[in-house]
Amino acid sequence: MELNNQIVAGPARPAATVIMLRDGADGLEVFLLKRHGLSDVLGGAYVFPGGKVDEGDAELDMAAHLDQPLGELHSALNEPGIDAQTAAGLYVAAVREAFEESGILFAQGVTHELATRATALLREGQAFDEVLAQMQLRLQTSSLAPWSRWITPVVPSMMSKRFDTRFFVAAVPAGQTAVHDNHEATESVWLRPRAALEQYRDGHIVLAPPQIMTLAHLTRYSHVQHALSDARSRMPPVIQPEPFEHEGNRVVCYPGDERHPIKERAMPGPTRLRHRNKQFEPFDGFDVLFN
Repeated sequence: MELNNQIVAGPARPAATVIMLRDGADGLEVFLLKRHGLSDVLGGAYVFPGGKVDEGDAELDMAAHLDQPLGELHSALNEPGIDAQTAAGLYVAAVREAFEESGILFAQGVTHELATRATALLREGQAFDEVLAQMQLRLQTSSLAPWSRWITPVVPSMMSKRFDTRFFVAAVPAGQTAVHDNHEATESVWLRPRAALEQYRDGHIVLAPPQIMTLAHLTRYSHVQHALSDARSRMPPVIQPEPFEHEGNRVVCYPGDERHPIKERAMPGPTRLRHRNKQFEPFDGFDVLFN
């Protein structure tokens, strides 16, 4: 994947993504999808399920299809600049994108068989809200905990588009199986966060900086409930990377770095990554990601 440090992109598009977790034999694991190589958004990279917000997400019959009041969703996001309906639409977008890309449906009473049936209806051309209405499903927004908000720099690093993405964290529902859709994503894998970063370090997979830093954060948790409890105990930080050039390399820095306008740290791990040898890496080596 080529680094893009020349194109000044347009406004950031609202987006939502779900960091899906499970407890594996050796500890917490995260679900990653490999984007189709021809995708114009992080083609070939491993990402969490997600995508841009659709107009219909905020137009869903919230009273019929959400398990929480709009006010609670709005408060959890901690975004006074948007209204409650828009905030609820971000949750809907996260659930919809996770369903479309992984087959996991965060809805009350959904088994593997029901999720498979809902996927079939979607592939027959029915809209997401139509599937919910036909199957009389209520989305479990309570399963999603806001984790962070990432806003792409005006000069992006890995693509020509900008996104304002709300990251949510959730445990994969019992009885459902995550799998890539063979359309937008061509491969999928469950990995411990540290293992994913080690595969990136060794050149086996491609990751973008938000995924690198999120996985580094997740290495601090031993099990899913630990991560969920922490997410629900704090407000999601806003992370707007600041890029600059250093010794001929592209560098992105994060809140808490001396070059960033926000001096309070937003997450553990290094406060800057540099792009060198076709990878984003901490200045002091990859082990810094785990300290």
